[in-house]
Amino acid sequence: MEAEARKNFAVRDICYIGIFVAIIVICAVGIPLMGVPFTLQTWGIALAGMILGPKKGVIAVVIYILLGAVGVPVFSNFRGGLGVIMGATGGFIVSFPVIAFMTGFFAKKGNIFLLFAGLLAGAAINYIFGMVWFSVVTQNTIQAAFAIAVAPFILPDIIKMATVIIIGKSIQTALKKAKIAP
Repeated sequence: MEAEARKNFAVRDICYIGIFVAIIVICAVGIPLMGVPFTLQTWGIALAGMILGPKKGVIAVVIYILLGAVGVPVFSNFRGGLGVIMGATGGFIVSFPVIAFMTGFFAKKGNIFLLFAGLLAGAAINYIFGMVWFSVVTQNTIQAAFAIAVAPFILPDIIKMATVIIIGKSIQTALKKAKIAP
């Protein structure tokens, strides 16, 4: 009986991970800006971390990145392939697992302020890694990379963080009530 329970638990985990990979893909539809498109990817990634926890959230994000790396058009504006990862926005993509981990780790603490701090820390690491990568690939200064690839996204990302907390808490409550929490 215990082995069967573990098997069902593993199937449930795989299903939840697959659902969040799909959510992240849907969130990748973007609005082109100067150098970095505006998407809801980081929203979906943070939500995955919050609902699935740090380990399963990171697994969902890594699967998403691997799908894109092999050419499936899952990145912003239906792009895929290693060229996207090696391109100007690749630094943001490869640091996506940090967002899921930080969000999931701090969500487990049960404190909304720690969760927001985790979201901010994940975003800061994503910004730094993405900005430096953008600067190197495009041969822009760090200041120009900040102006193009980070500054326009700070306020929208804070709004995304707030909605992740609100929607994530509602989802967690509903999953617990239905006794199907990951």
